[in-house]
Amino acid sequence: MTDISVLTFGADPSAERISTAAIQQAIAKAQPGDSVVIPAGRYLTGAIFLKSDITLHLAQGAVLLGSQHLEDYPVIDTRVAGIDMRWPAGMINVINAQNVSLTGTGTLDGQGRIWWQRFWGDDERGGMVGDYSANGLRWVVDYDCQRPRNILVYESKNILLTDFTSCESGFWNVHLCYSRDVVVDNVSIINSAGPSTDGIDIDSCEQVRIERCTVSCNDDNICIKAGRGREAAQKARTARDIVIRECVLNKGSGITLGSETSGGIEHVLIENNRFNGTGVGFRIKSARNRGGFIRHITVRNLQLDDVRFPVLIQLNWFPQYSYGDSGNLKDKPEHWRKLADGVEGEAGLTEVSHLTLSNITARRSGSNLFSRAFFIEGYPDRPVCGLTLDNISVDATEFGKISGVEGLRFNNVLVTANGLTQDINDSYER
Repeated sequence: MTDISVLTFGADPSAERISTAAIQQAIAKAQPGDSVVIPAGRYLTGAIFLKSDITLHLAQGAVLLGSQHLEDYPVIDTRVAGIDMRWPAGMINVINAQNVSLTGTGTLDGQGRIWWQRFWGDDERGGMVGDYSANGLRWVVDYDCQRPRNILVYESKNILLTDFTSCESGFWNVHLCYSRDVVVDNVSIINSAGPSTDGIDIDSCEQVRIERCTVSCNDDNICIKAGRGREAAQKARTARDIVIRECVLNKGSGITLGSETSGGIEHVLIENNRFNGTGVGFRIKSARNRGGFIRHITVRNLQLDDVRFPVLIQLNWFPQYSYGDSGNLKDKPEHWRKLADGVEGEAGLTEVSHLTLSNITARRSGSNLFSRAFFIEGYPDRPVCGLTLDNISVDATEFGKISGVEGLRFNNVLVTANGLTQDINDSYER
């Protein structure tokens, strides 16, 4: 086993020249068991592609800076927000590989502001999203606006991501897709702003552990997905056997299942996590054209401080984004047609069942912070089946609502809202 420095191949630690080719040459030189080392310094790079049986090590003080030129990220076959399509590669890519590690305490900095402005302009209402929305095309703009991810793991297995920091990604920070046996441990994710700058997305993967990570971003902190629409439902690549534990979630939208559910999500354990000022704690989102299932989900031992929506379930989420126009699309890109081709009729209603939420405490640091203890909206025509809320204590502005649920059980649920305390126990089982 050998350490191979990218400096040997001419990488520039001052970031005055792009170092993509030098880093890729070091990777090509590496033999099974070798580590390609990024020493301390700042390195400007486009897309880097790792190969099987090696480690890429980011030394302390090493910073990889993402190029701000889209041509430095070749277009590849990938998946974007549930749709299989051609899109730019990430800054770090693990594709069709196995036994790959990304280690070290260095940093991946996507320099994403240029991509955020491409999407929503300087005022967060302009850019492509403003133009597309004005023409009734909000449902497609996220897919047309190409923005690099910091890390993509795709069709791979036995992958370890540990100890580094990912920040300022142009799109999602860490995207795990169609992969198995993946561990993300002690990774820090810090995105100051930006649209859809999710922390970690687990997309139609199996046997995944997310542990001891700290995530602050501008969308879902950690999200589990399984594809969107008819094609994903036919492929039926399920997200399953996933553990998210001992993480700290700061700014963001919490831990989410969905909205891409078409391939199904099952056997998920979320435990021993802390939330500080996140918009949401635990969330499920879907739409009436996703189909699939969410089942056998256990959420336990959560501490939520200053969280606006501790438990949020919306199965008809964001209609302007979720429902495409299926009119005359023959002259449009293929991904437009895929977006419009949802799971129709009763099959499009996501089956949500066997959810257990237990040992959850939600507190507010001041009475001026608005929060809603529960906001749960199942489908009236396909209710959530089997929801247990056990040993939960919430201090909130209001109780909220629970509808579209069959087999709802409360056990030792205490909600304090507007100075009134409501103690709900299993006598409320229904």
